[in-house]
Amino acid sequence: MYSNDRLVILDADGTTIDAFTAIDQTFALHGMDIGPLARFQKRRNMFKYLGGLKEFPRNLRKQIAGRKRSRLIDTLTDVYREQAALYAGIRDLMQQLTEQPDLRIGIVTRNITREPVLTLERLFIRQGFDPGRFDFIVHLPLSEEKLTAFRDLRTRFAVNPARAYACGDEAKDYLAAVGAGMYPFMVSYGFEDFDRLTARHGIPADVIARTPEELCVRVLNAFGLAPRGGSIPAGMALTIDPGRP
Repeated sequence: MYSNDRLVILDADGTTIDAFTAIDQTFALHGMDIGPLARFQKRRNMFKYLGGLKEFPRNLRKQIAGRKRSRLIDTLTDVYREQAALYAGIRDLMQQLTEQPDLRIGIVTRNITREPVLTLERLFIRQGFDPGRFDFIVHLPLSEEKLTAFRDLRTRFAVNPARAYACGDEAKDYLAAVGAGMYPFMVSYGFEDFDRLTARHGIPADVIARTPEELCVRVLNAFGLAPRGGSIPAGMALTIDPGRP
């Protein structure tokens, strides 16, 4: 038996939070370089926190010792809590969605900082959003799949799959959403770029937003809501071409 609720699952790093800048700042503080975003997006997952092929040898030497790796995560935690930012328009999007009485909304993340839920809560508060407005914040170890978490949340709130949505920036996010019967809102400004998402993983271009502002417009439109708050440029909704490759 389904409830009358709807469900939106947000991803943290690379979808709502500018993770690349935070990671770049962290590596720089340890004398390392992860290269530009364009190359970062094209790497295999194993290289993302070690740098790409150009930076890999130097980074590997600096990270090989467990103590150094631990210090890197400590720094990343501090950067997230004190400096990291939400993408443009995301705070207002979350605020507006959490005001809808029949909408269950929250975060499912694999964030690798210390006490990741606390880290994200501090980031949200610093960015002007009360994380207590969320219905859930779920942290998953890197070894666990999002698919199970998506299904569990859908079951927990008794939401019809046809009324459930999930946002993400990696192919695994898309597969988890589709596998759980949810509509996927994908973005190409996070950890995987547009070409990789479409050409390599076969994700339809129609479900991919290229900018945070476009994501906000797409999500709000799905719920019959108009952008507000001034963080989304005027006329943005009119500039999105659903058939654009």
